[in-house]
Amino acid sequence: MATAPSPSPHKRSRSEDEEDDPVDSMISKTGCAELHYALQECMAEHQDWRKCQAEVQKFKECMTSYQNSRNEQLMKQRTTST
Repeated sequence: MATAPSPSPHKRSRSEDEEDDPVDSMISKTGCAELHYALQECMAEHQDWRKCQAEVQKFKECMTSYQNSRNEQLMKQRTTST
């Protein structure tokens, strides 16, 4: 009995991936999505995270900036609500 081949995950569009992947959705909200994709592409190309340190650092800095900004917003909300 022959079964139909499963669709290749590489043929899906990025928008479909974002809808299906909660991690992609969360990263998109940070404003760091393009850096995340660049890091993923580097990792796919080199198969070694050590060769992608520039991309790792840029993504880390973006996420740190987002987290600091988010923490400041939360602190302001707490001080204005008390």
